[in-house]
Amino acid sequence: MHPSFQNLYTKIELQRQKTLDCVKDLTEENFNKSVNKKWSIAQILSHLVASEKLSILYVRKKIQGIKDVKDTGLIEEIKMLLLRMSQRLPGLKFKAPQGLDEHTANFNNFASLKNEWDIIRNDLRLLLDTIPSEYRNRMIYKHVRAGYLNMKHALQFFEEHIIHHMPQIKKLL
Repeated sequence: MHPSFQNLYTKIELQRQKTLDCVKDLTEENFNKSVNKKWSIAQILSHLVASEKLSILYVRKKIQGIKDVKDTGLIEEIKMLLLRMSQRLPGLKFKAPQGLDEHTANFNNFASLKNEWDIIRNDLRLLLDTIPSEYRNRMIYKHVRAGYLNMKHALQFFEEHIIHHMPQIKKLL
């Protein structure tokens, strides 16, 4: 795995563990409790899992033709900066992308959600190991709003996505 991927992967894994540690002792009732018709902790985490899973599936497909894909440049760096900012602005909300809901499993208990996220993160690690260093900047990740980005950007988005949803989770704790 390229060192830049390794550093980001380690960072998002620590972040994921901290997130899971916040909710691991919740009762099933509190894990699934919805307030004011908003997402429960289970639904928020299920959304994060689905988002990562679909991203990995897309990247796995794009890797098959990686030699024909262009590298990212300054434009994609700017897009990523704007995406990061959008995830951090308080009160800025986005609707979940169309189609994500139908691919989002409902994990009603912590153990099943953690197990699925463990599997997905292991798949991500294995996927990162397959990307040759000379192709690390290829546009193989597609974000629904920012468009085509590279794998480093994907890992950064995974981090930002959790940061974006943490206030919702903390409010429900």
